[in-house]
Amino acid sequence: MRLALVERIKSLWQIDPEEQLKTWFLGFSFFFLIFSYTLIKELKDSIFMAIIGTSTYVPAAKLLTILALIPLVFFYSKLVDNMRRYQLLCFCATLYAVIGFLCTYLVGHDVIGLANADASPSRIFGWVFYFFVETFSPFVLSVYWAFLNSVTNPQTAKKNYGILISFSKIGGMASSGIGWLLLYYSRWFHVKGVNDVALIQILLLLSSVTLLLVPLIITWMMKKVPGKYLHGYEAAYQFEKQQTKEGKDQTGILSGLVMLLKYPYTFGIFGIVLFYEVISSVLSYQRLGMAQEASCGVAGVSCFLLGLTFLIHCVGFIISFFGTRTLIMTLGERISLLIVPISMGILVFYYTFSTSPISLLICFIVVRAIYYAFSQPITEALYIPTVKAVKFKSKSWIDTFGRKMAKGVGSVFNGISSVFGAAWFQVIHTGLFGVIILLWVVVAYLLGKRYHEAIKNQEVIGSEEYE
Repeated sequence: MRLALVERIKSLWQIDPEEQLKTWFLGFSFFFLIFSYTLIKELKDSIFMAIIGTSTYVPAAKLLTILALIPLVFFYSKLVDNMRRYQLLCFCATLYAVIGFLCTYLVGHDVIGLANADASPSRIFGWVFYFFVETFSPFVLSVYWAFLNSVTNPQTAKKNYGILISFSKIGGMASSGIGWLLLYYSRWFHVKGVNDVALIQILLLLSSVTLLLVPLIITWMMKKVPGKYLHGYEAAYQFEKQQTKEGKDQTGILSGLVMLLKYPYTFGIFGIVLFYEVISSVLSYQRLGMAQEASCGVAGVSCFLLGLTFLIHCVGFIISFFGTRTLIMTLGERISLLIVPISMGILVFYYTFSTSPISLLICFIVVRAIYYAFSQPITEALYIPTVKAVKFKSKSWIDTFGRKMAKGVGSVFNGISSVFGAAWFQVIHTGLFGVIILLWVVVAYLLGKRYHEAIKNQEVIGSEEYE
């Protein structure tokens, strides 16, 4: 019985021999990327609220971020046309690591940073830091996924994306666990002469250092892994190779937006991202209010949020390690895509009709764990049978404006909901969640069907744009 269990666990991590070296490189780079991102993401809100003064400015910060992203997306689209895929990832990771070092210094500044206890919405650094962290996901994490999708074929994605997600969950557990321990035992550090601001700086420094390891690992991988294992989806590789020979590989800064709006397949991916982010934004805002009520000061709020994140990564690791690969291999992408909105619907309606703080935490933890450990690898795999412009440029529009727009919608909804009060809580939330889940199920079904057809017929979605 014990041997059978061991063999079962081994089978969950079984990697094809020719893919092993690439998978280890990608796994460790994903580990350090999520290690870095987890720290700054959870410190973002606590630092913002400590400098600006309250969580009520968070919705405004999310909306302003959408406007500030416009020039960055155009600049990024230009980089896509002039850099190789791995070079783009290395550039973005290095740039954000350098900015992270600068923010680490400014957080400890007597006037600009946390040492200044005079919280005010007029303090620019709070808004700048929030913007920096909000853009990390679309311009670093999203670029990593775009690169990963470009060097992975559909069969390998089905087998290995769950494994890579497990690496990322371990990274998230490690960073959030370290952050929680450091802040939870902050009194011990106070005795040693280290204040809360210095502890926050240590975590930010750790985030930037680990992020710098990502471009080093990716560069090493490009040198060690044979080129034939970096082609990804062969039909897309051959098509893009031909376009490069003919000098048609540069598509312009607006091509990503055009393909997003023109192709129902790409717009469907946008829809899935939008639906999740609206639900997540509604739950996240209520979580921040709970964090401020349950904790005191930037260290206390950060400790609460990091502890919550640690639980999310733990649940996510269990899902990715034992469930993601098995479910996708057994049920296929089409049914797996449908499982996500159905499970999300059950969770959010449980919270809506329970309304207790515990139900909020359970719902928030499990919703995020399911999305990052199960839904995201399936959604990202949908980009595999597409052209480079969709993988990198359309994806950038989806992960910037799609996600930020959804968070803006969620923030507006939270504002409207607070006006109506607790008496209308169930009615308003049931209406919003009901519409989102229904649309999500329809879009997931159509996307899964189209993906299956594209892989079966060796299609390259978006290739018509070059004709």
